[in-house]
Amino acid sequence: MSGWLVVAGLGPGAQTLVTPEVTAVLAQATDVVGYIPYVARVASRTGLTLHPSDNRVEMDRAQHALQMAAQGKRVVVVSSGDPGVFAMASAIFEALETFPEYLALDIRILPGITAMLAAAARAGAPLGHDFCAINLSDNLKPFATVEKRVSLAAQGDFAMAFYNPRSASRPHQFARVLEILRDHCEPQRLITFARAVSTPEEALNTVTLAEAVPDMADMRTVVIVGNSQTRRIGPHIYTPRSAL
Repeated sequence: MSGWLVVAGLGPGAQTLVTPEVTAVLAQATDVVGYIPYVARVASRTGLTLHPSDNRVEMDRAQHALQMAAQGKRVVVVSSGDPGVFAMASAIFEALETFPEYLALDIRILPGITAMLAAAARAGAPLGHDFCAINLSDNLKPFATVEKRVSLAAQGDFAMAFYNPRSASRPHQFARVLEILRDHCEPQRLITFARAVSTPEEALNTVTLAEAVPDMADMRTVVIVGNSQTRRIGPHIYTPRSAL
């Protein structure tokens, strides 16, 4: 098989945060596959075909990418942030389990800067100690699983980064997440709402758990919850690296 497939992260939004490695592979690609707004971030050019698709067809997208690579095309599957964080890298490998005839393909994963890390850097260093990332969407798992993981992470005193906190179709669920946090965390726990980091619409807001309300978040927001030792120093938020 002369084609290849690369799963690449486009970073959180700004073109300056796309890695040189990803830029180079996009320049070699014959085909780019991905969710509509992510493919829109790739400049069109002669010899490149763009294949945008809906966000709920990950396995179809993965199979299509594998088929094109097997036909000799140079395929890049794009994700925002890092492709291994709630993105397409896992979908590609899941598709390989169903279609093992593509195992001989040259498949590579290129990392990117996640929205979580970009948001944390803007705030300071709120993820400076042990932390976890939780996708609050229940599209691919039951919301009961989300509730359990948030509860256990809070009990373990992890700093937490929440992806996909609140959408028009599930506005009530983030309110439930805040209730769970209030069951296990003190009212002064710091929470940063980082929206559209590295884009012109960027907005950063750090409040206490007592002050947090659901409509501070939407689907373009990453929510970072500090641990019990997270604190302010001037305009910065950080979590010390010393053991708790």
